[in-house]
Amino acid sequence: QVQLVESGGGSVQPGGSMRLSCTDSSLTDRIHHNMGWFRQAPGKEREGIAAMNLVSLGIVSYSGSVQGRFTISRDSAKNTVYLQMNSLKLEDTGTYYCAAGYNGPFGPTMLESARWRYWGQGTQVTVSS
Repeated sequence: QVQLVESGGGSVQPGGSMRLSCTDSSLTDRIHHNMGWFRQAPGKEREGIAAMNLVSLGIVSYSGSVQGRFTISRDSAKNTVYLQMNSLKLEDTGTYYCAAGYNGPFGPTMLESARWRYWGQGTQVTVSS
């Protein structure tokens, strides 16, 4: 059973930085080939913001809202993915979810939540002054 666990959320001022981590804490030997980050603001739908393939270099997708500010990275040996968030804005506030078990082609479709099978419980990120 996959158990994705996010960590690193909290509160930060606008312009600040924060790093989120996500790992599969289950005891299985399952290898996740793709992992992604999504977020959901109050009253809004879940938004895909970053995703990557953990096997092939360069297969990364970002949403326009975070491109240039957020960076997704990985530690494949640990089945862990990170999200470095810089230049945070008020509108980045929300619950951030990690996902695994992607079904689809590489590219922008990696940001579609319906294509992901496994989800973490989420970690809250609050950007406020």
